[in-house]
This record gives sequence, C-alpha cells and structure tokens, in this order.
Amino acid sequence: MSGATVLLVLFAALLHASWNALVKAGPDKLLSTVLVASGAGVLAALALPFLPLPDPASWPWLAGSAGCHLAYYLLLAAAYAHGDMGHAYPLMRGSAPLLVALGSAALVGETLGTRQYGAIALICAGVLSMSLWRDAGAALPSRRATMFALLNAAVIACYTLVDGIGVRRSGAPLAYTLWLFALSAVVLLVAVMGKRQALREYGRQYWKTGLLGGFVSMASYGLALWAMTAAPVAVIAALRETSILFAALIARVFLRERLGMRRLCAVGLIAGGAVAMRFA
Repeated sequence: MSGATVLLVLFAALLHASWNALVKAGPDKLLSTVLVASGAGVLAALALPFLPLPDPASWPWLAGSAGCHLAYYLLLAAAYAHGDMGHAYPLMRGSAPLLVALGSAALVGETLGTRQYGAIALICAGVLSMSLWRDAGAALPSRRATMFALLNAAVIACYTLVDGIGVRRSGAPLAYTLWLFALSAVVLLVAVMGKRQALREYGRQYWKTGLLGGFVSMASYGLALWAMTAAPVAVIAALRETSILFAALIARVFLRERLGMRRLCAVGLIAGGAVAMRFA
C-alpha cells in the first residue's frame, strides 16, 4: 500500500469523525442523521447526470448496501441518543475491522498475512480499550448505547464487505459511491416519513449542517471506497478506524466529553496499529 493511499485513508478517517460529531452535536440525533444523509444524497444526485452508470454486475451489491446503510443510520442515531460519542464511536468503529477481516477471506478471496492480522488486532484492541476502560470518577457507559453501537459494528462490517465487492465490479468507483449515497438518502427518507413535518421544521433551522455533513460524509466514504480498489478491503477498513483518534479529540475539545489517561493510552495503541499497518 503506497504512502499516498495511507494519507488519503487517514484524511477520510478525519472526515468521518467530523460528520459524526455534527450528528452528535445536534439536538435531535435521528433528524440530524437524516439531514446529513439527505445532504449527501442531494449533492450526489447533482453530479450523477455527468457520470456513467456503474456496471450492472454491481447493481445488486449497490441495492444491498443501501439497505445496510438504512440500518446503519438508524443505529447510529440511537447510539448517540443514549451515550457519548467517546463511548459509542469506538465500539462501532473498533469492532467492525475484525469482522471484516474474518469475512473478507471467505467473501472477497483475500488472504492477509500474520503482520496484517496483528496490526488489525492492535487497532481493535486500542479502540475497544478506549470504550471499555473507565477512568476514575467517570460514569458507567449506557447499556443501550453499547448495544446499539455493537449492533452497528456488525452492520458496518456488512456494508464494508458488500461495497468492497460492489465497487470493484462497478468499473466506476465514483459513480458507484454517488449512487450509493443517493439511494441511501431515498431509503432513509421513506423510513422516516412519519416524521416528515418535524423534519421540515428541523431542516429549515439546520439545513447548512445537513449540507456540510453530507459533503463530508460523501467525501470520507468515497475516498475509502477508492482505496479499496487499490489495497485489501480488510486493511483499508482497519486503517480507516484510526478515525477514533480524531473522534476522541473532537469529542474532548468541541463536545466537552471526558478523555482520561486510560483512554489516552488506548489512543497510543491505535496509533501503533496504524504504523504497523503501514509497514505490514
């Protein structure tokens, strides 16, 4: 994996943590999530007329990913409604790479080396430690937040594998990514039709957040999908989980969440895993 690919994936990780912080900072987590997804969908739809269609071989994977992303957005909102970003985000992003690593060998046909598995394990150990270690004086994390976050980890693993296959079969990674965001936005809007009046009022007040979050979300995942065409899916998925480094800083500085010494040590594990991944 080239140095440029590593830097792009790390930048994608920063973008991912940033749009999650926008969702967490919103007064209504579900409606904020819908706005971000809709913002991405609108921006994607504006660009789609200028791009070729993805190869038909990728369409079933595209549809499957849109369904996975519906579950992802709903579980994301639920996790942030019941717990801190500093707790839910590590569980969601940290548990997924191990599932991806196990599934990619069977579904994608990739074979990882011992060093790569070691780096994946190090990153996962760091992010899980950050979530499960409790600093002195800190409150116990919400059980509901933990449950929703772990369920979402499984969903993340599913759509990572689905998109890793779909984007390779599409013949057009950019078009595949934009179609994914457009379809995901439509599916999510249909799912929350019962809240359409509340969404209209919320959108009038926070539409700028929706567009900004949508653009950042689309850029983050688009970079990750492109990287999956140049390197093993499990490796990209694990390296992308360094977003927890950025999420921890954002949660501490902007959301005023607690970041104690034990969690800082866990950050060190993640950084070590990222370096190990680079040289694996």
